[in-house]
Amino acid sequence: MKLSNSNLFAVVITGILFLETYYGSSRVIASEVASNTEFTSEKTSTTKDSKSKKGGQVVESGAYHLELVTLKEDKGTHLDFYLQRGDSHAAIPNAKVTAQIQMPDGTQKTLPFQYDTKGQHYTALLAGNKTGQYQLKMTADIKGEKVNGRFSFKQ
Repeated sequence: MKLSNSNLFAVVITGILFLETYYGSSRVIASEVASNTEFTSEKTSTTKDSKSKKGGQVVESGAYHLELVTLKEDKGTHLDFYLQRGDSHAAIPNAKVTAQIQMPDGTQKTLPFQYDTKGQHYTALLAGNKTGQYQLKMTADIKGEKVNGRFSFKQ
């Protein structure tokens, strides 16, 4: 089968348009995902790999390792928050830790955490058992340095 120059040109142009549409839409989707990402710090990344020492969600934020473990209970959700040095995973006991929580119904709640010396982590109880997606912004004030991480869980 012999293609004329005009047919060959049409096939090449169609291929180019197809590739541009495919890869161009991928770039648009990637940029939309990036712009909708909750994490704003360039040094923040979310992982669910072997860095999770306690079985929770992990955020590496600069020099810090943040991990959130949730456990549903009768009265609400028990939250364990591990604030550690990123290199050694040594616990940081003297921080002021709070969570700003968006509840499944869209309401906002601030929840302070207390340090558990024996467990070497911060704990809190989120009262209630509303079904749905919870969004948490964890903030730790470590001697004036602010460290943030974003987490979510379903109940």
